[in-house]
Amino acid sequence: MTMISIRNAGRGLRAPLLATACALIGLFPGGALAAPGICGNTNRQLLQACRLEARDEAGVGSATCLNLSDTQAARACMRATQEALSEALAECLDVREARDEVCQELGPGPYDPVIDPANFVSGIDNPYSPFPPGAFREYEKRTAEGLERVRVEVLAERRQILGVEVTTLRDTVTLDGVLVEDTVDWLAQDVDGNVWYFGEISQGFEEGLLASLDGSFEAGKNGAKPGFWIKAAPQLGEFYRQEWSLGVAEDVVEVVSLNATDTNVPFSGSGPVLKTRDFTPLEPGVEEFKYYVPGIGFVLEVEPETGERLELVDYGPR
Repeated sequence: MTMISIRNAGRGLRAPLLATACALIGLFPGGALAAPGICGNTNRQLLQACRLEARDEAGVGSATCLNLSDTQAARACMRATQEALSEALAECLDVREARDEVCQELGPGPYDPVIDPANFVSGIDNPYSPFPPGAFREYEKRTAEGLERVRVEVLAERRQILGVEVTTLRDTVTLDGVLVEDTVDWLAQDVDGNVWYFGEISQGFEEGLLASLDGSFEAGKNGAKPGFWIKAAPQLGEFYRQEWSLGVAEDVVEVVSLNATDTNVPFSGSGPVLKTRDFTPLEPGVEEFKYYVPGIGFVLEVEPETGERLELVDYGPR
């Protein structure tokens, strides 16, 4: 959600500011969309919460504007507050529409997976995401900002989440050699071979300093629930939630091919290539295509908007 942090105008602008804010609030009527059932009701509640947060941020910004003694600065600040509020409310509606599209695919019921620790095994050998002890994966992507390198490794560390003993992955991202992200993921495989995603701690860095923990969640805390990292036997056209922490982590996966041949896939000689479309309603319109080779796992990510490719360059054990 867009956070509004804008300073606003002087005492003489209170009435016009309130009038404009009220008008903006009326621009986006509720109930314009109609996803059914509990899923749809969840989205309506989240839309209301998003709008309230946007208005709250705008109110704080407006109060700040009222304490600017320079009239021109105060008016400019108020205009910026009005624009930011309008953008934030529009974004709330875009996210609502994206969530409703997910409901249309996944059905109207609640999202409440049953997790029984007795149904989980100690290792992860799903062919599309094999993570034996000591395994690693290294990826590279050339971007406008520089060379991005990603290293994923299986750590010896284990812990329990929701009573399930999880495998810990560490995922580090560097840009031209500078650390920009350091993430810990928790995964576990059930007796049917499905790999579940139980959470992550995602640390973003700027100029060597911790800048954000955006996207971090742990199943069982603050309403968060696990989702499927990858299925044991993906089905063409299948949709599933990969993570579920409302407003924080809502990734969804669609299986688009069981034998993808649409692009050059590294290390693809060992079997049919699985292709998925990965997206989140929290970023409407943004999506990635991911490719998985049996026995190796995730080998390629393509961003259709930019054409950028994150490619596997090394892995082990072989």
